[in-house]
Amino acid sequence: MAETTAPNAAQTTARRVKFIITRQDTPESKSYTEEFDLPYRPGMNVISALMEIQRNPVNSGGGTTAPVCWESNCLEEVCGACSMVINGKPRQACSALVDQLEQPVRIAPMSTFPVVRDLVIDRSRMFNALKKVKAWIPIDGTYDLGAGPRMPEKKRQWAYELSKCMTCGVCLQACPNVNDKTDFIGPAALSQVRLFNAHPTGEMNADDRLDMLMEGTDGIEGCGNSQNCVRACPKGIPLTTSIAELNKQTTKRMFKRWFAQ
Repeated sequence: MAETTAPNAAQTTARRVKFIITRQDTPESKSYTEEFDLPYRPGMNVISALMEIQRNPVNSGGGTTAPVCWESNCLEEVCGACSMVINGKPRQACSALVDQLEQPVRIAPMSTFPVVRDLVIDRSRMFNALKKVKAWIPIDGTYDLGAGPRMPEKKRQWAYELSKCMTCGVCLQACPNVNDKTDFIGPAALSQVRLFNAHPTGEMNADDRLDMLMEGTDGIEGCGNSQNCVRACPKGIPLTTSIAELNKQTTKRMFKRWFAQ
């Protein structure tokens, strides 16, 4: 049986990794691709590659170029800032290990959102959707209100899963119904409606949130049930379960409003 040996230091040093990055200088300019050839390092991820390009912005042709712009913060798949499309899949760059990626590594900004520059995008659409559905718990004043109402443990367990959302935007990128031709708020905001309607204090505004989802095609009606969102979510949030539950809640709300007339 042939023995397999780990690459020695010389082999690791000689190894190179090619990155093909989609770039855009301004929001109005056309996009283009630029190639970078970097030395491989064990444990290398996409963010460390971008940092290397920032340190030494030289492309594969040997020409000096502008450093690539991107966003990142925690580097632990918690903040959601480093979302981008890597080899055709929207995901977090900090958890994308080069050893697990097909070569060359192709990186592009998420196309659902307007590009500011290179891999930096404007996520206003997502944040405006959260504002629209009132994705927060209203309180009376900023003083100490004491302990709030307790949530039953069974409800708390599934609500905690929804609270893992880091507003990374990956589910919106994966959803075919979120595009520049629709106003659909997307799966992230829908799931947050279910979360805050389940909260003992947030449920006081549950009808307002449900009414918003029932208005026009930007709410619950905009979902085409493709289920791309739940497959793409880096936190494994049960987004389609939330959407199904909201379909039930909005139907009940519709009949309640109808009989109240």
